[in-house]
Amino acid sequence: MLQACRFAVRLNAQTRGMEVAQKNTQNGISMMQTAEGAFTELTNVLLRMKDLSTEAFNASTTADGKTALQSEFDALGLELSNIVRSTSFGGQRLFSDGTTTGGSAGLLSAAISFQIGASAQETMGVDTATNLTALATAVAAVSSNYAGFATPAAGTELTGGTNAIITTIDTALASVGTVRAQLGASSNPLEHVYNNLGNMITNTIASRGRILDVDYAAETSNSTSQQRYFGAEAEQQLVAAGDLGDAVMPAEKPPATAVSSSQREPIVAAVGSFYPASRVSPARQKARPT
Repeated sequence: MLQACRFAVRLNAQTRGMEVAQKNTQNGISMMQTAEGAFTELTNVLLRMKDLSTEAFNASTTADGKTALQSEFDALGLELSNIVRSTSFGGQRLFSDGTTTGGSAGLLSAAISFQIGASAQETMGVDTATNLTALATAVAAVSSNYAGFATPAAGTELTGGTNAIITTIDTALASVGTVRAQLGASSNPLEHVYNNLGNMITNTIASRGRILDVDYAAETSNSTSQQRYFGAEAEQQLVAAGDLGDAVMPAEKPPATAVSSSQREPIVAAVGSFYPASRVSPARQKARPT
C-alpha cells in the first residue's frame, strides 16, 4: 500500500507539472501570434510604401505629386519604427526595449526557451535573434525616419532618389517573411505539444484514480461479509459459554402447584373473616369451619 501511495504522489506531481506546461504552451503560442501580428502589419506598411514608390517613379507623376507621396512615405517610416519599438506581450517588449530599432534588447532579440513538460529536459528553444537583426537592418534602409524617429524629417527616398527604393523594399519584405516563417515553425509544434499534454494528463489522472479511489461496491460487500462472519463467531462463543439462553430468552415460569383441601380451608376462613358473610357465596359459607 505504501508503494502504491508513493507511486500516486509521483503521478500527481507529473500531472500538476503537465498542467502548468499546458499553460506555458498556450502563453508561448499567444506570444508568437502577437509577434506574427506585428510582422503582418509591417508587411502591410511595406506593401503600401512599395505602392507609393512605384507611383512616384512613373513619368506622369509631377514634382508636387512626388512631394505628397513622400509625405505619406515618411509617416509610414515612423509607423514601422513604432511597431518595432512598442510591440509587447505580458509586459515585455518583443523586438526592442522601446528606445532602439536595431532588433536588440527585446525578448525575441535573444534565444528563448519554453518549459513544455513536467521535467527539466522537456523544453523547446526558439532563436530569432539573427533574423530579427537582419530584418531591422533591411527596414532601416527603406526610410530614414525608421531609425530617426526621435527627430523625424522629410525624406528624399521618392523626391530625390531613384527607383532602386523598390528593390530595397522588396528586400525588407523578404526579411519580414523570413522571421514570420521562423515564428510559424516554432508556433505550430506548440499546438501539438499542447494536445499531447492533454492526452497524458487525462491518462495519468485516470491511473492515479485507480490507485487511490475506493471501490465502494467491493468494500461494501467485504464489510457485509466480515460482519456476518464475526457475528456468527460471537454467537458460537456465547453458546459455548452457556450464556446464550439467559442473554436472548427470559427464564421459563415454574409450573403451578396444586392446592390440597387441607391447605384450602385456612385460606377460605381467612377470606371469610375479611369479607362480610353476605358477600360470601353459599357454597363458600358451607365450607367455613365451625
